[in-house]
Amino acid sequence: MKFPVYIAKRYLFSKGSTNVINITTIIAAIGILVGAMCLFVVLSGFDGLRELHSEFTTIADPSFKAFPKKGKFFTITDEQVQQLKENNSIAAFTTTIEHQVLLNFKEKRQAAFIKGVDRNYSNVITIDSLLAYGQWKTDNMFNTVIGNQISNNLALGINNFENPLEVYIPKVGKGQIINPQNAFRRETLVVSGIYQLTNELDKKYIFTNIDFARKLFDIEDHDITNIEFKLNPNVDIQKTTEEIYSIFDHTIDLKSRLQLNDAMYKMLNSENLMVYFVFTLVLIIALFNLIGAMIMMIIDKKNNIQTLFKLGATMSNIKQIFFFQGMLMTFFAGIIGIIIGIILIILQQKVGLIMIAYNLPYPTHLNIANVFKVLLTLMTLGGVASLISVTSIKR
Repeated sequence: MKFPVYIAKRYLFSKGSTNVINITTIIAAIGILVGAMCLFVVLSGFDGLRELHSEFTTIADPSFKAFPKKGKFFTITDEQVQQLKENNSIAAFTTTIEHQVLLNFKEKRQAAFIKGVDRNYSNVITIDSLLAYGQWKTDNMFNTVIGNQISNNLALGINNFENPLEVYIPKVGKGQIINPQNAFRRETLVVSGIYQLTNELDKKYIFTNIDFARKLFDIEDHDITNIEFKLNPNVDIQKTTEEIYSIFDHTIDLKSRLQLNDAMYKMLNSENLMVYFVFTLVLIIALFNLIGAMIMMIIDKKNNIQTLFKLGATMSNIKQIFFFQGMLMTFFAGIIGIIIGIILIILQQKVGLIMIAYNLPYPTHLNIANVFKVLLTLMTLGGVASLISVTSIKR
């Protein structure tokens, strides 16, 4: 094995007899280098997107969220509240009411979800990280905090007491509607603050006091749509969920933060896989150049092959020489490509070469697993290309 590797290293760093062979070899090496660099950068970019989304969900979503198994609302009793408070695994919890409403401001309308929250909401969700302008006054019955996208769509600012935000919800009932105005329940709110996190969240929710939501939807004092939990660190998740289910006699469903954002993570993983295959295809095309360069090298070294054969080298030894030469070229070009990719990722993190917004560089994340993933892909394809090229060696 040492003999084929030694000769392969000599051939790798030696020049061919003509410039055409040297140029072809350089082009093949550059193609592998660029392919490895691009694959590493793209994988790091998707890791950055996943990490950024994880940061956003950590801010905006609770550890667990309870939903009613049937209907839109369920009842929480004082005894159940006390049992949740006595559970050592639960750091804090908050009761909320969510329902779709129609917003109206100066003849501009938008559908959104109203989210009535109680005093404990700030103990579960870091509202300081959400709030962009104004104050978070959901303790007040007549104040609301709206998303930045809703604010832009309705051209609505904060503390507009002369023209408050109108909230409409259809009245529950039967019979024919004679006057359309009587078909809706209407309340007004003054915007005390504007939150900003993601476009999806910013155009979805307005936050209000939970008692205002109960009044708007005409429901009982103990009726809610959700309970949001913040768990203590290093707790037994399975045991805690079983205890919560037991408190509510399995009349609720619990979803973790990951399950609440299941669609987004599936989309990111699917796009990551798709882009991986696309850039793997680019690598395959680049390795066609390697096959061509290797065949030209074999033809160029024809006299050397005959000499080695007469000196006692077997056909297997000679094929191993050129196989290892192709593998070494793939390995060294791939390593250089990954190093350049790492430098680009570090520059992106420090300087911001590519920006999503004026103050937000495209997110990236350096992950050692991506180095091995790129190398494994590259060496597998390089091995196939090298095997194809050595088949041209005949006795």
